[in-house]
This record gives sequence, structure tokens and C-alpha cells, in this order.
Amino acid sequence: MKLLTLETVQYLNYYHGRYGQVEDLGVDLYVLNGEGTDDFWRADRYRTAGSRKIDDIVDRARAWHAEERFDGVITFSESSVITVAAVADALGLPGIGVPAAVCSRNKYLMRQAYERAGAPIPSYRLVESLDDALGAAADFGYPVILKPTLGAGSHFVFRVDNPEEMALRHAQAAEGIRDLFWVNSEAEGVDLGPNGLLVESFLDGREFLMEAVVWDDEVYLGSIVDRITAEGGTFDDDVHHAPTSLGPEDIEKVHRAVRAGAHAQGLRRSVMHAEVRFHDGEPHLLEIAARVGGGGLDLIARKTADHDPIKAVVDIGLGVRPDVRHFTPTGVHITAMCLISEAGVVDRVDVPAEVAESDKVFLLKITARPGDVIRRPPDGNTILGFLGTTGTSQEEAFRTMNDFASRIEVTFRQQTPALTDAAAAS
Repeated sequence: MKLLTLETVQYLNYYHGRYGQVEDLGVDLYVLNGEGTDDFWRADRYRTAGSRKIDDIVDRARAWHAEERFDGVITFSESSVITVAAVADALGLPGIGVPAAVCSRNKYLMRQAYERAGAPIPSYRLVESLDDALGAAADFGYPVILKPTLGAGSHFVFRVDNPEEMALRHAQAAEGIRDLFWVNSEAEGVDLGPNGLLVESFLDGREFLMEAVVWDDEVYLGSIVDRITAEGGTFDDDVHHAPTSLGPEDIEKVHRAVRAGAHAQGLRRSVMHAEVRFHDGEPHLLEIAARVGGGGLDLIARKTADHDPIKAVVDIGLGVRPDVRHFTPTGVHITAMCLISEAGVVDRVDVPAEVAESDKVFLLKITARPGDVIRRPPDGNTILGFLGTTGTSQEEAFRTMNDFASRIEVTFRQQTPALTDAAAAS
């Protein structure tokens, strides 16, 4: 089996771990980056297009396909979902199609599709100015959420509690999306829909994340994770727990919402990372991405629900129905977190042996490298990495996670981060 994986613009070495998992499944993996470094992957299975123009990437992929005869095209990158759809169409390989990919990437188009389908969503409005944003917030009632249409990783996503705060946050978000990596690493030459800001009504309930699969008319929630973050005005500090606290009735409500959303986006055979939030006792869709979740959500899914999102990516890329079941927890308790630090330029990150070698740690991934720029809200949302621990209960796993996180030390260089530094993307 030969699979081609794509990154429109190389994102450090962030996805190498997942590329390794794909190869562990017996796949010959080839990597094509639109823009990337020369030494990113093994020379015999790596090429770049030298451009993020969609026609250049498609031409490069088509020429390579003529040599290798790939069986499928995949990606793990949010900003490459549309590129992969275009390449799959050009090569005649399984894919979700460009219209569904764009709808799954642009949150404004996504909201419109949900609305047409009658799927449960917050009130929303695309705003082109501060006056528009203030008007939407007045209509919806504070607090509201301000977010980019083409964002990712909670960059420039704010809870706004009053008009004065809206003036501040709108200026920060409008400026921030100009240099946002996830926007500037999309393929050129594709209509991505509006690149702007949304104001949404606030949902006051709890949030849940799913690694899911849609295959024809059915949607399978492979895993469900509770977001247990203590929230403030930003959404940068993600802490998760599994197994979920949702009962069977609420799980069925969530399943119906995700199924309606997937079909509204035009997804018929795809992996999905879905996020819902409850309001007045009912789940509302936040987003459904046509990719697997980031960080360690694939590991969490395997450990807590016996669902393998990476294997599902491979199967669907090959056009094969994944061996997936409806959500069935294993009973293993985990908590996991993004490792958050101050802002600055990283000199080194030190992880003590008692953390790195603990049998209670199932996830430890340091993504920050020396020289990387760490940005914190309102300037961005860069993290050091991820940490996940197990326990006999949520409380025990949570205590262990916080204890271990406190032992990880980051040292910063004595310099000011350059605003244009590409390493600031996360």
C-alpha cells in the first residue's frame, strides 16, 4: 500500500509522529510539501512543489503518481484538507471533494451549511468592522465569542463581555489574522471563502470533543472526551478527561447533532474531529473538521475507547470502510493537557526522568524546539507540547498530571520575539 501525505506548508516536524504510526500499519508513506525544507523526510519518499499554489502542488503530485501509483492521499494538517481534496480529485483517488473540504475549513461557510440543514448551532454573524461586531453582540447579548473564520488552535478566539472589551479584542483579532500561520499556509488559487471574523452567541454549558468517522449515511463517534478547562477570556489552556461524563441520552443527542453537521458539510466518507458545547441542555455544534484531532487525541481515543483514528485515516484514504464501532469506553481514566508557559524565545525544555519514564504517562510530546517563539494571548497561542497521565479516577489522573507538569522546566533566551517569526505558529 502506498499513501501520499501532504502539507501545503511544512509545519515544523509536528506530524512526524503520526507519519510513523502510518508506517507502523504497513503503509509505504510518501510526503509532498508545497513549501518545505529539503531534509524533512527520507529522500526517496519526499518531494516539494516549491510553491503553495494549488496548480503547482497538483502538477507535482500528478507527476509523482505517474511514477509510484499511489493508492490514496491523506493529511493530518488543518490547512491541507482542501489541498488533499484537490489532489485526490486530480489523481482519481478517494477524497471528500473540494466543496466539502472548503465547507469543513471555513467556519462561516460551515455555519451557513448547518443553518440550512437545521443543525443546532449558536447564533452567528460575519463582521467586517468593529461597528458590525458591536451590533452583533448587542443583538445576541453579552457575553459573545469572537473568532476567525479560517483559524485553528484557538488563535485569536476570545470571550467578550462588554463593548469596551469588544473594541480591544476586535482590534487584536483583526490584526492577528493577517499573519496567522493557519491562514497563510492554505493553498493559493482556491476560493477559501471569507477570511474574517465571526461573532457568535455564548453557549454556557460544557464542551466535548469527538474523534469520529462518517461512512455513507452513518456517523460513528469513536471516542468522546470532556473538556475540563477552567475557562476565562481566551480558549488557550486545554485540559481533557476521559471517559466522558455524558450519559447515554446525551450521547445520542450528540450523535444526532454530529451526524446532521457532517452531512450538512457534504462529508460522506471521512474522518472527523467534532466539537460540541451544551446550552440549555442541548448540544450545539462548534465545528467538524475533516481530519483527526491534534495533540494526543489519537492516543486518548485508543486508550479510552479502543478507537484508532490514525488507522481510520489510512483506511478511508485507501477507500476502505474502517473497522469502527459506536462509542464504547474501555473504563481507563486519563487527563491530558497542553503544556503552557510564559511568552518568549525557547532556549531549552527539560523533562526530568521521573516524568519521562513514569508508567502513569501515556502522552509526552514536546513540540517546542530551541529558537521557537512562544506567544500567549492576545498575541497568539503557542504551546510547549502535551502531557497525559492515567489514574484510577479523574481526580488521581488530574493530580498526577499537574504534579508532573510542574516539574517540566523551560528556559528562555534573553531576547524579544520578532513579530514575523514563522516559528510562532502553533
